[in-house]
Amino acid sequence: MTTADSNRFETIEFEVCDHVATLTLNRPDRMNSFTETMASEITAVWETVRDDDAIYVAVLQANGERAFCTGIDIREGPWWTDWNIWNQVDPGQALGPKHHKVWKPVIAAVHGLCAGGGQYLINEADIIICSDDASFFDPHANGGIVSALEPIGMLKRGVPLGEVLRWALMGNEERITADTARRIGLVTEVVPREQLRARAADIAAQIAARAPIAIQGTIRAIWESVDMTRHAALQNGLAYTHIGNRGPRSASAQRERRDPTYR
Repeated sequence: MTTADSNRFETIEFEVCDHVATLTLNRPDRMNSFTETMASEITAVWETVRDDDAIYVAVLQANGERAFCTGIDIREGPWWTDWNIWNQVDPGQALGPKHHKVWKPVIAAVHGLCAGGGQYLINEADIIICSDDASFFDPHANGGIVSALEPIGMLKRGVPLGEVLRWALMGNEERITADTARRIGLVTEVVPREQLRARAADIAAQIAARAPIAIQGTIRAIWESVDMTRHAALQNGLAYTHIGNRGPRSASAQRERRDPTYR
């Protein structure tokens, strides 16, 4: 299976090959900063990844030499300022796969700069790897803007509180290097820049070779456990093992236990 669907998008590229979807940010002249158009196009992609059973895994990456994503495009500015304050939602949520109930694995491959709102894109990824030139920072403090939602997402990923506060409070002057990102658990692997995309594709292919229903159940159980007590998480996870492990082999085993003469 090989499909390409990039022609209908202005700010991203999207293709599917061998059950792996690849979403590539494609505004390198603006360091892949996001706009209302990009947010809506990414939403469309996550909905496709969620609903297309032929897609098993997704890779998130970016074009250009300088940056993965530097947050919102300040030239265009926020597009939600005229919304009724009581009806507002976090506009950055549209960028994250879990907000759209994507329980298929998402591998993020980060290079260059990842700043501020760029965290929306990776906070809900399942595996984050980066190149050795990656650098993570938060410019909100320099502009006198509250930084809350992106660092909260980092905390949910298990990045230590002190590291998150340092990232959010020190602004442009504080850069989390690739090695530090690995040390604090923001990423799981650092590779040379020229190997980044190949490594992300390799991880995706390995996961795509496994049973997709089991993988999706695993992801859903783990992510939902983050907001649960231990007891509730275990009960929820047990339910998912009952739902997701009912394949032909388990069904035959269950019948054999009920009927010893079954062959």
